[in-house]
Amino acid sequence: MKSFYIYILASKKRGTLYIGVTSDLVRRIWEHKSHFIDGFTKKYDVTQLVYYEEHANAEEAIHREKRLKEWQRQWKIELIEHFNPEWKDLYKDII
Repeated sequence: MKSFYIYILASKKRGTLYIGVTSDLVRRIWEHKSHFIDGFTKKYDVTQLVYYEEHANAEEAIHREKRLKEWQRQWKIELIEHFNPEWKDLYKDII
């Protein structure tokens, strides 16, 4: 069964945040880190994976992504710090 992920990238601890959704977390984070695609994360160098969640289907993941994007910035920071208190780049943990 295929999994879907929502993820949060940061430029640095408590820096610029980006929330996305994907079915291939490793590939997608590599694309951000490599600046493979022009856009927000390339422009602002937002490449550190600081949070992610796995979901069973695309609809669930997309719904969660939309909800997180509506959250206040402080709530997002608290979510990250609960999951990843040191704001460690988690990319090496998922490859």
